[in-house]
Amino acid sequence: MYKLEPTKVFEKNLKKLSANEQKTLAVKLKLLVKNPFHPSLRTKKVQRLKDVFECSVNMDVRILWKYKGDRIILLLEVGHHSIL
Repeated sequence: MYKLEPTKVFEKNLKKLSANEQKTLAVKLKLLVKNPFHPSLRTKKVQRLKDVFECSVNMDVRILWKYKGDRIILLLEVGHHSIL
């Protein structure tokens, strides 16, 4: 299992999500710590950013993250797909 480490930007943008989106995000983060490539996350590498991955919370909300060492996932950003 991985440990999650949110950035200040992630925490700031988390507050902008609706209560329902935050609830769905919590479920997806539980999957992320167990298996970052769980099929329901639809994880993929971001082409334009080195070592950064994107996964889906729902059809509109995305998480940007990267590995920090062997057991830590650094949560970089969360927000609506159109913004990211």
